[in-house]
Amino acid sequence: MALRASIGQYYSANSAIHRLDPRAKLVATVAFMVSCFFVHSLAGLAMAGVAVGSCVALANVPAGRLLSQIKPIALFLFITSFINLFFVQTGQELVGFGPIRIFSGGVEAAILYTVRFFLLLIAGSLLMLTTTPTALTDGAAKLLAPLERLGVPVSQGALVLSIALRFVPTLAQEADNIVAAQTARGADLENKGALAYARACVPLVVPLFASALRHADNLGRALDARCYTGGASRTHYHEMRFSPRADGPFAAACLAYLAALCAINLLGI
Repeated sequence: MALRASIGQYYSANSAIHRLDPRAKLVATVAFMVSCFFVHSLAGLAMAGVAVGSCVALANVPAGRLLSQIKPIALFLFITSFINLFFVQTGQELVGFGPIRIFSGGVEAAILYTVRFFLLLIAGSLLMLTTTPTALTDGAAKLLAPLERLGVPVSQGALVLSIALRFVPTLAQEADNIVAAQTARGADLENKGALAYARACVPLVVPLFASALRHADNLGRALDARCYTGGASRTHYHEMRFSPRADGPFAAACLAYLAALCAINLLGI
């Protein structure tokens, strides 16, 4: 039994996507994710696929590294495709064998919904792989800074998000160490049913929870020792600047994609 967590892990590379302003990548990713829910045809699906594929090619991220983040959700994608295939009964009947009936509408729904959700996950994974957790949280804080005037603690929220992303791989490594220690003591964590597996995980959860509390206590002491105070007045070592030369073409391409998708939906292509 091995535990792996890829969320929050940055892949270092010198690519055009890595060099983009984090705010531009955040806005573009959120806009693309929302646009995926408005893809209702194969033409729109192809457009979204070309957009994601272009970003993946420009990011220089290995395909295996990118797909490893989708692997934990592969079962969910399969179940979603299965449900759409057998329970959407619209269009022409393609297969009829007893109670099993597959319609053309079911096939189209299985392909459409599964692929667009897959593209949505790829876009989110690409954002995480090409943006450091610090830059990601700083960009989110900059975008949400106007909410500070309404009393929303944006800076504190950004700090919490940054710490959470930072500690995901740390706690994953702790979990691997605990699993190795329990296995060395004779614990059998493989080839178990659901109930037996849940019982076997109890000796893992308790030390992992204690480790998380220990890390949180040490981090709190370190922040107090450095007299950390959050707030919008804090400055940054690396100030974010929107570059018309680097970020401008990316923003224009995103707007062109959204306009093309709107045209496809309006024309019913």
